[in-house]
Amino acid sequence: MKLHPVQTLPSLVSRCIGHLSRQRYDVIVVGGGHAGTEAAAAAARMGAETLLVTQKIHTIGALSCNPSLGGVGKGQLVREVDALDGLCGRAGDWAGIHFSILNQRKGPAVWGPRAQLDRQRYREFIQGELLSIRRLTVLEGSVEDLLVTEPNPDEPGSHRVTGICLENVLHPISASSVVLTTGTFLSGSLFVGQTTSPGGRIGDAPSSAGLSRTLKERLGLRVGRLRTGTPPRILKESVDFALADLHLPDRHPTPFSFMNTHTRCKPEEQLPCHLTYTTPGVERVVQESLHLNCHIQQDTKGPRYCPSIESRVLRFPGRHHQVWLEPEGVTSELIYPQGLSMTMPPEVQLRLIREIPALRRAEIHAPGYGVQYDFVCPTQLSSALQVKSTQGLFLAGQINGTTGYEEAAAQGLWAGVNAARRARSMPPVSLSRTESYIGVLIDDLVSRGVTEPYRMFTSRAEFRTSLRPDNADLRLTPKGYDLGCVSSSRYQEAMRVQSSLQEAMTALQALTLSTNSCREKLPDIRVSETKSAVLTGMELLQYKELSFEMLASVFPDRLSPYLEFSQRLKIEAVYKPHCDINKKEIERIQKEENMFLPPDIDYFSLPVSLSHEAREILDRVRPTTK
Repeated sequence: MKLHPVQTLPSLVSRCIGHLSRQRYDVIVVGGGHAGTEAAAAAARMGAETLLVTQKIHTIGALSCNPSLGGVGKGQLVREVDALDGLCGRAGDWAGIHFSILNQRKGPAVWGPRAQLDRQRYREFIQGELLSIRRLTVLEGSVEDLLVTEPNPDEPGSHRVTGICLENVLHPISASSVVLTTGTFLSGSLFVGQTTSPGGRIGDAPSSAGLSRTLKERLGLRVGRLRTGTPPRILKESVDFALADLHLPDRHPTPFSFMNTHTRCKPEEQLPCHLTYTTPGVERVVQESLHLNCHIQQDTKGPRYCPSIESRVLRFPGRHHQVWLEPEGVTSELIYPQGLSMTMPPEVQLRLIREIPALRRAEIHAPGYGVQYDFVCPTQLSSALQVKSTQGLFLAGQINGTTGYEEAAAQGLWAGVNAARRARSMPPVSLSRTESYIGVLIDDLVSRGVTEPYRMFTSRAEFRTSLRPDNADLRLTPKGYDLGCVSSSRYQEAMRVQSSLQEAMTALQALTLSTNSCREKLPDIRVSETKSAVLTGMELLQYKELSFEMLASVFPDRLSPYLEFSQRLKIEAVYKPHCDINKKEIERIQKEENMFLPPDIDYFSLPVSLSHEAREILDRVRPTTK
């Protein structure tokens, strides 16, 4: 891992505020969260002159909610973003303070790389990376509206976005592509108890009302409303950790990035997490304070898989719900109580958390709060994340109805790639759900839409045995390099790995042992009597008890050159039968994905056997491929 000094915030400010060097850019990205930073960085890597506009420069790369990255399904997205030269994986390796692989009781295909993060380190890394990217300018400002003109008659669409108007700035800024990554700020409202105020995050103003109005009224987009929330931050010194269960990190941290061999945080420097549980007293406080909580009383959809403590108690009464006590940084004095998102009045929040034994003397540094915000129904987008009815407008992140840093980063990167391609008069590109979790995410959004905040799970990927965390570089880095968003150094490293793995698998396939020789040389491996008389090295590695290191110790001359890839070779061998079975189905789906449907097809007069309901859905979604 190449550890480099992170440039400081003052240098970012001095570079980016003041007079812009130009009034026209190839790509403008609105919003400096996970989607916005990945979109801006990807567009600039593609060669586009890019402008990133954010309300506050010092919040670029901020972890607005939980101080963590990755997890089951989410970790796969982080590794894929990294394979396409994105930022968040390397930022996680720099800022991580507690690394663990989740789901290890199951197969490697569904393992979930995860890390607790130091908030300050993560923000500093993202800001420093943005500074080092050529063709990227960052501007502090508020976008008041979009520039909307007549569409190009040679392209589908009823409108064309050609730039942005900034608040208190006379002249608009033009662009070939605009990427909106407004997060929870689009008509955002904050809720604490019975108090409501405009905003998408405590301390920040919501996006301009003009922007919301343009999306709804001028562009005619269908817009819905979602909600989310965050827990109170607790002073670490007020927590009795002796009354909670200690959870240590992995002894050997696993980096997110394929370019890193180790993390910044040394194994012995990692911080622990703690687990505790709610009590009947927590449920009692929730029930007694419902009349003081206007956020929970509304029917706006919230995240099913990260619900507020009020929602959990009301939906599953009588249970002891998990509460994770997570550190917010190496030097931070705060604890993040994962699982205690709440929107009741601050004094009631204090009563509630003190019903938990480990928190009976806890002090709140900042209360929890809820957020409600507008999102654009994502079935109105193409697989390139461009609005179908509006040329040059791309959307990514929570504005598309998703939840989570990882989902936002994945969309942002792909929207940035396509925004840059449009600016260079190149056709859009898409990722198949057969080749990546990013493809699954985007396909789910644009073809099925959302009724609640969308979260990635491994169960959403039909071919998850092929779409593993360990092989994201081989699946996506070559494609990213061909598109222009991956550096030559990353591509060369991926090619080295691919070549070495292929050589190793060829050597394993050529290595053969009779069942009698197996029992003699590998006595700990229980070879079935019904097995064929001869087994290859790849077949032997499918035995759970046998590691590549063990096999290499028996055949050092043939296998020891590949010890660097021991775990990857073991995983390749285990999943080879599954991948071989899936290959034909993947080829069939990819063939259908390449069959494009006319944008003006009349589904109601189509002479095929389809129900009226199916025709209505097809007419509303208007899929671009079979």
